[in-house]
Parts: sequence; structure tokens; C-alpha cells
Amino acid sequence: MLSVKTELLAALAASLETLSAGAGAKAVFESPKMAAHGDLATTAAMQLAKPLKINPRQLAENLRELMVAQAAFVRWVDAVEIAGPGFINIRLKPAAKQEVVREVLQRADLFGSKGDNGKRVLVEFVSANPTGPLHVGHGRQAALGDAICNLYQTQGWQVYREFYYNDAGVQIATLASSTRLRAQGFKPGDDCWPTDPDNPASKAFYNGEYIADIAADFLAGKTVRSDDRSFTASGDIDDREGIRQFAVAYLRHEQDLDLQAFAVKFDNYYLESSLYSSGKVDDAVKRMQAAGKTYEKDGALWLKSTDYGDDKDRVMRKSAATTDAASGESPYTYFVPDVAYHIAKWERGFGKVINIQGTDHHGTIARVRAGLQACNVGIPQGYPDYVLHTMVRVVRGGEEVKISKRAGSYVTLRDLIEWTSKDAVRFFLLSRKPDTEYTFDVDLAVAKNNDNPVYYVQYAHARICSVLAAWGGDRARLAQVDLSPLDSPQAQALMLLLAKYPEMLSAAAADFAPHDVTFYLRELAASYHSYYDAERILVDDETVKLARLALVAATAQVLHNGLAVLGVSAPQKM
Repeated sequence: MLSVKTELLAALAASLETLSAGAGAKAVFESPKMAAHGDLATTAAMQLAKPLKINPRQLAENLRELMVAQAAFVRWVDAVEIAGPGFINIRLKPAAKQEVVREVLQRADLFGSKGDNGKRVLVEFVSANPTGPLHVGHGRQAALGDAICNLYQTQGWQVYREFYYNDAGVQIATLASSTRLRAQGFKPGDDCWPTDPDNPASKAFYNGEYIADIAADFLAGKTVRSDDRSFTASGDIDDREGIRQFAVAYLRHEQDLDLQAFAVKFDNYYLESSLYSSGKVDDAVKRMQAAGKTYEKDGALWLKSTDYGDDKDRVMRKSAATTDAASGESPYTYFVPDVAYHIAKWERGFGKVINIQGTDHHGTIARVRAGLQACNVGIPQGYPDYVLHTMVRVVRGGEEVKISKRAGSYVTLRDLIEWTSKDAVRFFLLSRKPDTEYTFDVDLAVAKNNDNPVYYVQYAHARICSVLAAWGGDRARLAQVDLSPLDSPQAQALMLLLAKYPEMLSAAAADFAPHDVTFYLRELAASYHSYYDAERILVDDETVKLARLALVAATAQVLHNGLAVLGVSAPQKM
């Protein structure tokens, strides 16, 4: 049906061009809000009526006459009807809708995907500092980032996945101190163990049992390896730098295990410390100063971010009096290395950059973008794009789960996967808009019924595979069979939904909206179940049987493709 729609769109453009030179460029079809109104619609007549000074209803009549005379409309269209002030509704012949079945079976895994567009996009996500296991919020970010990467790949982009983290600074110093105290035999609750985050005279230490595990392995002289680093412990509790490096490598390894359980891979790990050691942070600051976009006040360096729409100017470099240099704290505020980091992204050739972050990062967006403009390196306004997500509540047995034995203070991603499955966690965390609150119901995620959305969709795929297995024929021949028996309302509704898949992918990519894929898959599964209930597939009539098998095989293929975008499996048996 995609080829049919392309033919009809060209015919509509030609008809519009006849009415007004240049109007053909605006040819577009919409999906009617109600199925009873037809299969395609266009508002072109109403849009042209004013500039042509013609009554829109009359112009719609004129356009209709031109359209029905086009060869594509003669071949593929049953009726062209005018409604209201000038809406044009188009009803397709069954043969037009049936074409999508052949297209799906011929394109297979590539159905819905576009060819290489020559463009590159960098997606930065998860980016958790190595101070503890990944929590459920990181899981939502991992699911979002990976699915958005997959969506962009379907649109022909060359996608680069990046994980950015701080391997130095105050948090890492606190991690090292916590590990050293554990290695010395101390534990949370002891007098030497700061636990009050409201006390400005001390830093809260990390209390999870995983700190004791790190300390024990450090004392044992073990070697830990992660995707981006490796380190062997000295076992010397006075080796503070060794403890720091071992703890970072240990937790990066733990995060890798979390990501492996979630089937998420990265192309690169970028260290915040490298921005300082390479001079990129200092260079960014000098660029802003040279552009006259900074000033000194109260011993601090400020960015004139209000010049770029921010609600107030922002501190770039804190005064010496407010910086604890002994703890490893940087004098620069949070957004300054971010500016340097995004200049590095730009210089690496990424004209399109998407950051997946928690909503607590909302305040940094304006200042990072302001800093990038102030640096005057040619970066366009609005760079980078941001997708912000809320945290996730976890409910089990009707009660909220707030802590984990592994982390001590929150539910980890691996906990959630172990309680349910990788597929359930991914599908559930992607089933709502990123910026909406979400409650993950563990009991629902393991339920084997239609209330469980991932089970409902996967069951539809497995159900089709069962039918195809019972048939036992050569599936390759289904792409060539006679599809004319597919003329029932249920079959046509299912085919129309299959035809919407490519457009849905394009819109979901443009809007950073993988939740649209989950909605579509649930709708497609429901349409298939309705079709299955309405028509028996393995009938005696060979022509009818093969046509129906082709339709359900195409449906299974689209379910498989959509689930793959989400990083969810498409089981053949359940």
C-alpha cells in the first residue's frame, strides 16, 4: 500500500498543479478520524480556496473531477467523496489495501525502514556516575535512549550511542572514602561515618552493602574489568588513589552487568575528567570570555545567559571561598563542563545530538545552550535536543518498594529485571510519555493475561507463529499468492493498520516518542486477535487459506519489527 499511496500522492499533486502552479508541492494525505469517512483524506481544497478566491466546496468539486481522471485513482480508488466545507475523503479498493501484505513480506525486517540518509546522530543516555548500581530511573533512561536510537536507525541515520560519566570530583572522593572506611572495618552507623546530608560540614557517605563488597575485593587484590577500564587492587588501605580507581572500575563493571541484562550497548564512554585534562573546559571558558559574554562579581565568574533567553545570569566559576578544593571539587559549576562536552560533540561531526536525562536536569538546558552560543563556534540554536524523563515508582503486592538489598536505598534495574524480565521492563518503561509519572506494577508485569500489555503483544506474535507452524508450508511463497480473498472488514482493517507502520515510525522518531510504538503494537495485536476470532485461517479452500496466511504472516513480521525497535523479543511460542 505504500507504493499505492505514493502513486495516489503523485496523482493528487498533478491535479493540484492543474488548479494552481506550485500547489502540487503541498500535496498530502491525512488519515480520517473516523473509519466510516474513508481510508485517506485531503484538505487541499480548503487550503487553496482563499488564495484562489473560490468557494472551498466548489474547489473541492473541481479537484475531485481532476483526481478521478488520474490513472492511479482509476486503478486503486473506489470512491472520492466531498464532505462539509470541502473535505475530500478517499475510499480505496480492496486491492489497494492488499498491496501492503506483499510489501511487508518482501521487505521483511526492513519494512518500515528507510535507506541511509548520510546523517549522523549522537544519543547520550544513562550517563550514571560510578557511585552505585543503576536504579530504576536509569532503567527508564536506558530503555528510552536505546529505543530512540533504534527509531533513528529506521529513518536512515547513522546512530552513535554514548555514555558520559564523572570519574573524579566530590562524589567519587566520597565513594573512595566510604570504601576505605569499610576496608578498615567500619560501617554505617559508626561515629566516623557521616550520614547526615543536611550537615554542610560533612559529606554523606554511601551506605549500601555493595560498598562492603568493593572493600573486600580491594583487600583481596582482585582485578576488575569494565567496558572502558581495568584495574588491579593493591590491597593497601593507605593507597587512597588505588582505592578510588578500583571502586570506579568495580562499579563500572557492575553497571555493565546491569546494561548487559538489559541488552544495552554503547559505542563510547566519555569521561568528564578528560574535559579538564585535555584543556577543553578552560578553552570553552576562554571562548566565552573573549566573546564578552562573562563578568566578575562577588569573586565569581558569571555567564550573561540572559542574553540568550535565560531567566537570570549563571555562575560559571565559584568563588574560592565557596569551593572545597581539598575534596576534589571543581571550581566550575555543573553546566560549564557540559558546554565543553557539547563543543566536543560538535567538533566530532555530530550535527544532531540527543540527550536523555532526568527532569532534574531541566534547569541546565537554557544555560548549556546559552554557553554554546556564547562560545561562538558555529553551533546552531537549540543544540542539543533534550528528552527529559520522570522517575519511576515500583509497586509489588500492592505496596511501593523503595529499597533494595543490593543498593540499600533504592530499587535497582537488575532487581526489576530479576523480578520480571528484560522484555517486560523495557516495554513497561516505554509505555508512557517520558515526562509523565509512571508506576511499575511488578505483579502486572509477570501476569500472563491480556491486562499485561507486553504479554498481549507477544502472544499475538506467538499465536501467528503457531498457525504458520500448523500449516507447515514454505513461507517464502506467501509473498506471491493471490490476495483478492482478503476483502472482509476485519481483514481490511488489519491491512490498513499494517500500512500505517512506516509513518508511525517516522513520527515517533521525529517526536522522540517510542511510546507511540507501544501504542501501535497494542492496537495491531488487538486488530489481529479480532481478525483471528472472525475468520478461520486454515480453511480447505487453498486460495483463501494462502491469502489469509499471507496476511497473518505480514502481521507477525510487523509485530516483530516493532518489538525490535523497543528492544523486546518476539517469541514464537508462549
